[in-house]
Amino acid sequence: MTNTVSTVPEAMPEKLIAAVAAQSTRSVSSDFPILAEALLERYGTSADGVILYGSCLRTSDLDEGIADLYVLVDDYKNAYTRRHLSLLNAWLAPNVFYLEVSHQDRTLRAKYAVITTAEFEKGAQYWFHSYIWARFAQPSRLLYARDEKNRQRIFNALAHSVITFLSSGGKTLENNAFTVADIWTRCLMLSYAAELRAEQETRARHLATLNLNDFTQLTETAYPALTEVFNYQPESGTYLCRNTAATRRLALQHWRLRRWQGRILSVLRLSKATLTFSGYLEYAAWKIERHTGVSVEITPVLRRHPVIWGLKVMWQLLRRGIIR
Repeated sequence: MTNTVSTVPEAMPEKLIAAVAAQSTRSVSSDFPILAEALLERYGTSADGVILYGSCLRTSDLDEGIADLYVLVDDYKNAYTRRHLSLLNAWLAPNVFYLEVSHQDRTLRAKYAVITTAEFEKGAQYWFHSYIWARFAQPSRLLYARDEKNRQRIFNALAHSVITFLSSGGKTLENNAFTVADIWTRCLMLSYAAELRAEQETRARHLATLNLNDFTQLTETAYPALTEVFNYQPESGTYLCRNTAATRRLALQHWRLRRWQGRILSVLRLSKATLTFSGYLEYAAWKIERHTGVSVEITPVLRRHPVIWGLKVMWQLLRRGIIR
């Protein structure tokens, strides 16, 4: 369901890879390597890499927040001792788990996803849905890589995420000149809508402004692979969108399909996470209320039937016009 091929430029600008590598290897709070070490103990020789992304990367606050991590593994069979987990991961990647680590009278918390490096690469470049490439076009940190070969594979996947994100989102834009902040805001809004994430434009604009220097560098270095979509205007520092009416119409249709696909995938992943993530329903309800203001009660019946709970959440969001 997630592996429908998306049209992505083949060229991979070396400057983009260098920019991604530089951004991914910046220093982080000392709390995050502790979480990475705990994951390496858990996944041992199957671990190819550990990536940090999300809001805690920006705030470095693990006293109130939960870190978002991805663990890249070589093979699901090597990663798990329980066969059903490897089967679930292969059926619909990633698997999501919860981690707590006690450190110096504090509890460090993380939500982490497990996916093979090969599938992560496919997700960044070829998946129709934006689940991987929208996340990892944004700033992340590579906390661990098994060796130089895997490090470069991860950097290349992150660079592909940038190109896929800007190409897929850029093709929906009108034929006007856009600033980097405008482009990323519009693309982020598209990806939010494809995942039942009801963040308002102010949230996307805030992220685009907060990460403007990084986004500017990524857009500039990805530009050689995006010349079918944008024409850079050096005098103004803007990007002129050069879509045909047919290109834009098709791109908008693709994003409408991603929204429906995302609803189905969200319910399936929610259901699957109840088998891997202790307290996931409470976490999901908290996050939904935090982002949308919609409070969803978790009754004993719904706890036993998480798919029904997921459908109820979707219906409430649709009824209130939060998603469309």
